[in-house]
Amino acid sequence: MSELPPAPLTRRFPRDLGAWVRYLQLAEIPVLRRTAESIEELRLLEDTVDARTLTEVLASDPLMTLKLLAHVAGLNRQRRTTDAETVREALVLMGITPFFNTFGPQPTVDEHLQGQPEAMAGLQAVIRRAERASAFALGFAVHRGDHDAMVIHEAALLHDFADMLLWLHAPALALEMQNQQQADPTLRSATVQRNVLGMTLSELQHALMLAWRLPELLVNITDDRHEEATQVRNVLLAIRLARHTRTDWNNPAVPDDVRDIAQLLNMGIGPTAALLAEIDDEA
Repeated sequence: MSELPPAPLTRRFPRDLGAWVRYLQLAEIPVLRRTAESIEELRLLEDTVDARTLTEVLASDPLMTLKLLAHVAGLNRQRRTTDAETVREALVLMGITPFFNTFGPQPTVDEHLQGQPEAMAGLQAVIRRAERASAFALGFAVHRGDHDAMVIHEAALLHDFADMLLWLHAPALALEMQNQQQADPTLRSATVQRNVLGMTLSELQHALMLAWRLPELLVNITDDRHEEATQVRNVLLAIRLARHTRTDWNNPAVPDDVRDIAQLLNMGIGPTAALLAEIDDEA
């Protein structure tokens, strides 16, 4: 395995976990343009909007999902209410009018990364992968009859949110990591991340989830250290498949993915492959 020289220190970005958490906690989270536009359309119909309608708009956007769950978790600390584990539960706890009062016209990813096409492309790639992973994860959970299917869907959608935040708020560093791995495919992601950031993205993400006090079930499902748990395996296999099929289904790792997913679902290889194709077509 290749070794990297230490990355040069930069005055612009933090170099330790605590500083990164504080930096990203204070940073505005822009949302997808389609989400921002839909919120404004529904704002005009506030009196007729319910939690189900809003959920359909918000729950497909990992950035808006993160933003809402973090906000409601903060309210719960003050009110000592039950954790909201999904977007819909968060909206029910918060209320429709308070949602619109709190979340005015949203800044968008397009505005935030205007003039930065490489950063936009990097972010879009992570979001597309998250969308496909969440579709696979939900499909697996529904097939398994898991009562926490929507939490599993959101866990897959949010699994790489630290990567998304890096493309938004430190695109130069995200691009540096991408370039290093493209130049030397033998480099492990964790090695590159520690060199550039001073930590791994997994460590940063876990610290952010704890700092935002996101629901325990969501934190556990997103934590790869619990990979033997069925719900975590559900999420990780969905993410693995989404990574390996990001361009097509010809990656040599796909047969192993199908085998492991078949084991998770207690199905044969053929029926599992058919189910995956069906989920992918719908997604």
